[in-house]
Amino acid sequence: MPPEYYKLLEEIQANDFVLVELNLYLDTHPNDYSAIQQFNEVAKKSMELKIHFEEKFGPLMHFGKSFSNYPWDWKDSPWPWQV
Repeated sequence: MPPEYYKLLEEIQANDFVLVELNLYLDTHPNDYSAIQQFNEVAKKSMELKIHFEEKFGPLMHFGKSFSNYPWDWKDSPWPWQV
């Protein structure tokens, strides 16, 4: 796989880690407007990164959370969780 594959995947994972942490924080601080803004910004960035990754390298998630190209490209490896 090209270096961009790993770079994008790592950036997606980093953004999603921030989202998990912010989610946990917001569970106990639901009125923190700044944290909510940060959560929404990072969520938007995460979605954009995932769209870009999937356009270039194929689906990230299964069960209808990612689209497939033609022909069905789930058979292509490596799958993101194998990297």
